[in-house]
Amino acid sequence: MSQNASGETTPKTISKSDAWYPTSQRDLYVVRQLVTKDFKLKYRRSILGIAWSVLNPLLMMCVQAVVFTKLMSRHDSSIPNFPIYLILGNTAWHLMSDATNAGMQSIIHAQSLLKKVRINRWVFPVQKVLFAVVNYTFSLVAVALVMTVFRWTLSPWALMVPLGVLYLTVFCIGLSLLLSALAVFFRDVIHLWGVVLTAWMYLTPLFYSVTILPDWMQSAMRFNPMYLYITFIRRCLLWKMSPGPLIHVGCVGCALLMLAIGYTVFRKLEDRFILFI
Repeated sequence: MSQNASGETTPKTISKSDAWYPTSQRDLYVVRQLVTKDFKLKYRRSILGIAWSVLNPLLMMCVQAVVFTKLMSRHDSSIPNFPIYLILGNTAWHLMSDATNAGMQSIIHAQSLLKKVRINRWVFPVQKVLFAVVNYTFSLVAVALVMTVFRWTLSPWALMVPLGVLYLTVFCIGLSLLLSALAVFFRDVIHLWGVVLTAWMYLTPLFYSVTILPDWMQSAMRFNPMYLYITFIRRCLLWKMSPGPLIHVGCVGCALLMLAIGYTVFRKLEDRFILFI
């Protein structure tokens, strides 16, 4: 506000450049708004609401613990606590699964907005990944409850878990960028990804120990990104030890490689999205 010669107050003139957020701030604002919207929609009209993010991993852990405990005890007694082993693997896996399933269809579902508003298209798959991370943080309450029941104490290495989650988040962003771009042109990707996830889940030691596998499969696990990320988290919380330099290198390498591939493919194809959505 400013005053003219007669002492009257007049509105301050707003320049054209001040009328809009800078591009980076606008994108961050849109991401925050979309995450908030998804959060409200997910738990709207749900009696338990956010509690489902805690109950779901707990129920899955209980079922799998009952089914697999006896089997696993015969194969590998080195797992110090099988229920904690299960819930750490399941929650990390569901983070990736939820992020990529939602991110894959993010461009298709945002078609009405993309046709009306000029906005960076990468915002939509990234937003879906970040929403999955928010849900994962709630599932950590279930992890804490299980650890409390079994009187499992934390070590200083637990402070490295956010770093492992960050690695996994970057990996999911890259994978979601790739899948969302491909799904626009080939809708079969949406159906095939479900098959890939099922096969990938059974090839990842979620409810069994890697030591029961043949030697050549154990060696091949170093090329399984989800095995690396889950092992990172389990070593910090279950085995109370450092993930180790090889796990760090593997996690960072998989995250950066997938991000580079996903971003490159996404940028190459995004100008033609409007023609196919």
